[in-house]
Order: sequence, then C-alpha cells, then structure tokens
Amino acid sequence: MADQNEKILHRLLQQDGNSICADCDSKNLEWASYNIGIFLCTRCCAVHRSMGAHISKVKHLKLDKWEDSQIQRMIDVGNKSARLKYENRVPACYRRPKENDPQILIEQWIRAKYERLEFCMIERPSYTSGRMEGFLMKRGKEDSRYQPRKFVLSGLHDTLRYYVKEKREPKAILRISELNVVYAPSKIGNPNSLQLTFMKEGTTRHIYVYHDDPEVINNWYMAIRCAKLHRLQIAYPSASESDLVDLLTHDFTREGWLLKTGPRATDSYKRRWFTLDDRKLMYHDDQLDAHPKGEIFLGNQLDGYYVRIGAPPGAKDQGYSFTLFTPERVYNMSSHSEQDRDEWIAAIQNVLERPLSPQDNSISARLIRKRGGTNPKNIFTGR
Repeated sequence: MADQNEKILHRLLQQDGNSICADCDSKNLEWASYNIGIFLCTRCCAVHRSMGAHISKVKHLKLDKWEDSQIQRMIDVGNKSARLKYENRVPACYRRPKENDPQILIEQWIRAKYERLEFCMIERPSYTSGRMEGFLMKRGKEDSRYQPRKFVLSGLHDTLRYYVKEKREPKAILRISELNVVYAPSKIGNPNSLQLTFMKEGTTRHIYVYHDDPEVINNWYMAIRCAKLHRLQIAYPSASESDLVDLLTHDFTREGWLLKTGPRATDSYKRRWFTLDDRKLMYHDDQLDAHPKGEIFLGNQLDGYYVRIGAPPGAKDQGYSFTLFTPERVYNMSSHSEQDRDEWIAAIQNVLERPLSPQDNSISARLIRKRGGTNPKNIFTGR
C-alpha cells in the first residue's frame, strides 16, 4: 500500500497546478501539507511547520509514511483548488512572492493565507486603506544609530511623513508616487527591514527602517504599494491593472562591493558599494550611506554607452577589471572574482540594450549635483 500511495502522489504532482509550490511557484517539490491539501517546496514547508500542526500538517513526499485518508485529502484538494480558496481576495497591490524572494515576504504571505486567513475575508486588509501610521526604527542620516520615528502615510495626499517629535513639524515629507521600497535584511542586518529610496535635489536619498514585528514591516511595504497603485489608477484610468502593478516597486537589479578608480589613469582603486537600480548605477562609501557618492545614468548603447572586460588604456588592471564607457566619462572598476565581474557586465549590458522610456529621460535630466556654488554640474563628474 505504501508503494501504491507513493505512485498516487507522483501522479498528483503531474496534475495542473501541482507541479509548482503552492506558495512560491518553486519547481522543487519535496513536501506537502496534507490537512490543507497542497504541495510545497522545502523553504515554504519550513514556514508551514513553524505555524504549528493546528494550522498545517506537513509530510515528506517520499520519506514519510502516508495514510489513505491523507492521500485522499491531497486528491480532493490540490494546489489549484486551495489557491481559489486561500487567495480569493488578494489585493492587486499585494506582492506575491517568488522562489528567491526575501524570507519575510514568503513567510508573511504564507501566514496571511493560512494563519490569518487574510484573503478569505470580505473586509479588506488595513494596508489597502491609503492611510497608515506607526513607529519604525530609522537609521540616522549622519550616524549608524536607529531611533524610533513616527511615520504617517497618506495616499490621498501622496505623502509619507516622518517625525522626530510627534507634535512638531515633520522632519521630511516624501512623495509616495516617487518612492521605491525594497526589503533590505542582509544590508541592515535585521530580517524585518526596508530601504526607502527617492530623488531629492538632484541626487538619490536612502532611508533605512525596521520593526521588531515582521507583519508590521510587511504591512508598511504593502501599504506603500497600495497607495502607489491608487495614484496610478487615477492618473491612467484606461491602463490595465496588471500593467500598473509592475510599476509599483522594484528590487535592485544587483548590489555588491567593487573596486573603482577616480577619473585619472593614475588614481588608485578604492572600495565602493555599488547598486544597480534600473538605469542608475550608484556607488557609496558604505552600503548604508544616506546618499550615493556618485550616480551614473546608463543610457542606450547606440548613444555611446558600453561595457568591456579589462581596464581602459593607460589604467592599472586590478585583477578582474571591467570598464564602463559613457559619453561623459570612462569608469574603471574591478571585481573580486571572474564570475562576479561577468555577472556585473551582463547586468549592465542588459540595461544598455534597452530603449529609453520617457521616464528614463526624466530621471537622467534630474540627476544633477551642485558643487562649489550654484552652478549645476552633471552627475557623471562625481568621483
């Protein structure tokens, strides 16, 4: 009978919807929640197990013994039917996680589905209301200390405000429509953390926050997305919802440490934290800097932008070097390994091959830094 049950499970895995994880779409299925009736990957199974057997009972597809009643439950439900039930009312602005997404996103998605039954209820989650306020721990602009700051989100006014003193004027007012937000657990060193990024006076500003409760920080992430979606729906009433959802937030294409020289061939290499944010290639002294030390706009290769292996003529080759050529300046960089270098080149090349959009041209025009007075200089001149 055990062999028969294993054959049934194998056959069920071939059915529509069951060949990918019910929660993250991974194709590496080894587990199942037999009371819910779904197939899972190892990572999502760990979250199911952490919720407790009163919510989800998990078994390995091959290593555990299956009872006939448990097999029957898998036959009766399956991933497709379970999703119709547990994902019935997922807000359009909610980011559905994929296999390699941050742990907090996957964990809160699973807990929202099966523990809180968030997407089965008629009443909509609070983060979709366009209004949210609460305290987050925020990193200081000039130091590394985190202090509690009150944040107030208003979708109606397109603002995210934060206060040093509650009863005083806000320390800053950010426009939600111009704000990007990403999970930043590895950078901040806290699993429940976010990085807010926006343009201010011609350069990019980063704000780093966290909260002790993963549900709270995840709700802030979704609240920003929901507010942005509502603004876009008003601005573009004829656009499809699926197209607008793609514009809400975006993860950085690539981040990591690289060595970089100054503009002269004789300049020495210095360690910089690089962030590829769509068409902006930013570099920082430290990965948690409030502002990048420099920003490079990546245009189209037909306009004189290209990237090559090796150092430019006359410059010192530092191990795994590569060179970015722009109409304004040549950038000499070096990675710590051949694989890392090649991945950076591929990521940059992919951007350079894309045609520019009107939004790209707008970002390029705004990337201005003022140095030594009031005369604006192009951001490419930064070292």
